[in-house]
Amino acid sequence: MLYPYLNSASGLAQWFADDVTIDEDKVYNFIWDDEDHKAKMVSHRTNHYVKFEFLPETPEDEEDPAYFEIRLELNEITQSVFIKITDYSEMEDVEELTDLWQGLIDNLKETVGG
Repeated sequence: MLYPYLNSASGLAQWFADDVTIDEDKVYNFIWDDEDHKAKMVSHRTNHYVKFEFLPETPEDEEDPAYFEIRLELNEITQSVFIKITDYSEMEDVEELTDLWQGLIDNLKETVGG
């Protein structure tokens, strides 16, 4: 039930970014505050996880690209689904990054009714 909100442009646009589009080369364009951020889905497993790697904007980015991964993990005992985020970016303020993701996850919960 959650996976379409993680891997499709329409699903991601509902909670993750102001808008999300995919071009003919399967490059996702995440739009925040009228700024484009292009990424490729470099890995995924249906109903388990997605990993997006941002396209390099500088030579440094090519050597060490930013990415984020969203995993859906099931607690076998409670049958509850947990979301695990890995964010590898230039953002150094851990508290600010945590608050950002918490807000995004709250948006997702509101979108799916969870």
